[in-house]
Amino acid sequence: MPQRRTNNSASQSRSHSKARASLTTTKNSPVSSQPTKLWGGRFKTRTHQLVERFTTSLPFDQRLYPYDIQGSIAHCKTLHHAKVLTRKECQTIIQGLEKVLREIQRGRFEFRNEDEDIHMSIERRLTQLIGPLGGKLHTGRSRNDQVALDLRLYVREALTTVSSGLRELQKALIVQARRYIHVIMPGYTHLQRAQPVLFAHHVLAYVDMFERDKGRLSDALTRLNVLPLGAGALAGTNYPIDRKFTAKLLDFPAVTTNSLDTVSDRDFVVEVLNACSLLMMHLSRISEEFILWSSQEFQFIEMSDSFCTGSSMMPQKKNPDVAELVRGKTGRVYGHLMSVLTTLKGLPLSYNRDLQEDKEPLFDALDTVTDSVTIYAELIKRLKVRQDVMAEAVQSGLLFATELADYLVRKGIPFREAHAIIGNLVGYCTAQKKDLAHITLTELRSHSSRFSKDASALLSPEGAIQRKAQIGGTARIQVEKRLRVLEKRLL
Repeated sequence: MPQRRTNNSASQSRSHSKARASLTTTKNSPVSSQPTKLWGGRFKTRTHQLVERFTTSLPFDQRLYPYDIQGSIAHCKTLHHAKVLTRKECQTIIQGLEKVLREIQRGRFEFRNEDEDIHMSIERRLTQLIGPLGGKLHTGRSRNDQVALDLRLYVREALTTVSSGLRELQKALIVQARRYIHVIMPGYTHLQRAQPVLFAHHVLAYVDMFERDKGRLSDALTRLNVLPLGAGALAGTNYPIDRKFTAKLLDFPAVTTNSLDTVSDRDFVVEVLNACSLLMMHLSRISEEFILWSSQEFQFIEMSDSFCTGSSMMPQKKNPDVAELVRGKTGRVYGHLMSVLTTLKGLPLSYNRDLQEDKEPLFDALDTVTDSVTIYAELIKRLKVRQDVMAEAVQSGLLFATELADYLVRKGIPFREAHAIIGNLVGYCTAQKKDLAHITLTELRSHSSRFSKDASALLSPEGAIQRKAQIGGTARIQVEKRLRVLEKRLL
């Protein structure tokens, strides 16, 4: 992640977790039924109750409360800095906001449908606590730039949490790679046994995937980490507020440069959902492999009982439900990405109420990714590799065909001709129901006179592995080098 002045990752994770917990505890709790709202002097009739229920975002945007209060405190200080509020007014408003924060954290806050969203809910309670002065807090801002700020603050911390979880997942994979550094398994293409590879090399492939995922999250953070407050409803503000002062208070390295774009921009939501989708795709791929590998047909690995479930009918079953659910939840995150893209595609500048539909997909995607990454790190820590089964798998079949073709190339035969020769040899072995590992020199020479005694050294997993010694190859020497780099960087 880019370096920036901020609280440490642990405190950010705690704040993000508190916000999530708030939704869990209040989403389904009763919302007070108060008289419907009358929208100021412009409106002559109150809002219909059906409209209030249909338009309210409180059931899901409650989790933004710590960020809304954090942003409001900074805005209050900015108003004082601009001499719009006196020092005493500023202190009174901040004390009121801090009291509202404590009430929400302790579950003593009353949410009402009439509040419409978390911003109005907090302002309503603030005014109850400190009187008409509470109405001054909204000077120089709109809910449009306010929600843009809250969402960026929330996502900023959520991405830090996800990135920290990915690091733990990478560490779990690295530990397993070191533990089973000597284990050789079949590598696959088209789900067909292809060439021997180190098990460590295989799992480290996912470490690289997750590193790219961290990079995408970091890129998204760079672009979203700009202050939107000060854009007003769409055109800016009439008050002499210092946006850079606010940015410094909230640890934003820059401010947005166009008020119209600021209040309508949800590119960062799409970018985050895209990064989440790719991350889940990687988790889904490893899930698919673990599901296959733990089956009776493969039996390459054994997952801990604590991360599997049984059958209500069949006593013998041990189901890899965690891996299956992560694989299934991947489609859910993909759907959230498409949902927000579809919401945004037809919106004119600037703010439109459609943008309220960005939050539920974003929140659920980040929750899903955070939970999936967290549980996977624990699952992998408890994973057992069945070394005997993998050893047997790499001794059988036709895994050494490419080694023999490359041998003939080194003897001067063009690769395409060598490929055809070994293809005929494979056909012979299949007809004879014989593995390449058990082929004799006489049988080899019957297909090409270029074969000599040294060819037998190719017909072992260890021999096949050690020749892949280029950077990125599966040779033990290269995998050891890569492991040492990763252990130094991540452990």
